[in-house]
Amino acid sequence: MRFLVVGGGAREHAIARTLERAGAKLAVASANANPGLDRLAERSVRLDPTDATRVTEFAREAQVDIAVVGPDPPLAAGVADALRAAEIPTVGPDRAAAQIEWSKWFCRDLLARRGVPGQPRWVAPTSVAEAERMAADFGAPFVVKPSGLTGGKGVWVQGADFTEPKDGAMYAKSLLLQGGRVLYEEKLEGEEFSLMAFVTDSGVYPMPTVQDFKRALEGDQGPNTGGMGAYSQRDHLLPFLSSADRDRALEIVEASVRALRAEGLTYRGVLYGGFMLTRDGPRLLEFNARFGDPEGVNVLTLYEEGDFAELLAGVAHGTVDPNLVRFRLRATVLKYVVPPGYGDRPRTGGILELDEGAIEAAGVHVLYGSVDAAGPGAVRLTSSRGIALVGEASAIHEAGSRVESALRFVRGDFYVRHDIGTKEDLARRWEHIRRLRAPNAKASPLPLSVAPPDAPPASHGAPETLLG
Repeated sequence: MRFLVVGGGAREHAIARTLERAGAKLAVASANANPGLDRLAERSVRLDPTDATRVTEFAREAQVDIAVVGPDPPLAAGVADALRAAEIPTVGPDRAAAQIEWSKWFCRDLLARRGVPGQPRWVAPTSVAEAERMAADFGAPFVVKPSGLTGGKGVWVQGADFTEPKDGAMYAKSLLLQGGRVLYEEKLEGEEFSLMAFVTDSGVYPMPTVQDFKRALEGDQGPNTGGMGAYSQRDHLLPFLSSADRDRALEIVEASVRALRAEGLTYRGVLYGGFMLTRDGPRLLEFNARFGDPEGVNVLTLYEEGDFAELLAGVAHGTVDPNLVRFRLRATVLKYVVPPGYGDRPRTGGILELDEGAIEAAGVHVLYGSVDAAGPGAVRLTSSRGIALVGEASAIHEAGSRVESALRFVRGDFYVRHDIGTKEDLARRWEHIRRLRAPNAKASPLPLSVAPPDAPPASHGAPETLLG
């Protein structure tokens, strides 16, 4: 089979690499000259991935059998609709179903009308006067969310991005005056996690859970970003996440798919739920209508036990063989190499030199993000994330240590969050949930015992898994 991959980031590189390992032939349509993607592709073209006409024309020229739409803007622009109209089966929902990501108002309204559980309290001001009044009446703390796509960078959180309700209202008013829609949602306390699933006519098929790191600076400080990195655990849970809580999150995803179908919307693609594990269990923060970035890179690193090409073909056609949804029992840690100032004022145009062979020999995978090739072993940074380095091991902190060791093979001016996947950070998150759910309980440090690498998935989330 020949696949078209739309997009030029590390997520798309991971999709293409996993397809290539399954024996698929590849064509790539991207705005940037991603060296990892271009190396894998038989045909590659530079274009605007939101240009549905040009993407479809290239798909026909390349004679692809299946298309995979990676980023969210092309889905919102109707690229999947155009490809299907050209009789090219596509992994990625039509524009109407993708509203569950590109319109937060649509998502909240749909789930409220259909009685989907796990939603925070929310309101949607439609005028400057309502924005002021609702902010004053909502009750602190709250979050201001633009309804449309913002690349993961548009949410303002009280206590982190603003202090007083009137400051949140000012941000909301600026969005309304620009013609956008905006939501106020209650600020949830807990730990965030991501649960992605393949969604087709035949069912919902979950992937391992992942924790993403949105804030630019260590200790979860600084501005929101598209994601500085992520980790996953060997048993496909997380140090603070039990199987029961994971299952409750999956029930929310499944109920949301039923809600879409009840509206007459067909969904064939990846649905990614961003959740907060609170004192009362998982609550839905948002949905994304595609693989996460970076989370999708972590998960795809683990897919080597089935035929990924056959799996994605099944998603595109509407029926999946559940036996193909298989991921190895390994921990992963991803850290993004980004331009200095990323998240606020990124310095673009810097050159990174890397010894890819030495990095891979150290047990770390190299996935190229929003970069342009700049000669052998070199890339030019844009304003977005540059290179994803993914370590895997039987334990999370060991995978993180591999990435740290591999950084010595990257030369140039860049920034990395070093605290992702460390013992200290994992213990802090475990303790956060323990205190949230049992505030008066005696402290119980997370044990450091590790199950054998080939052990079956654990039935609970935390105690044995700090290092796994």
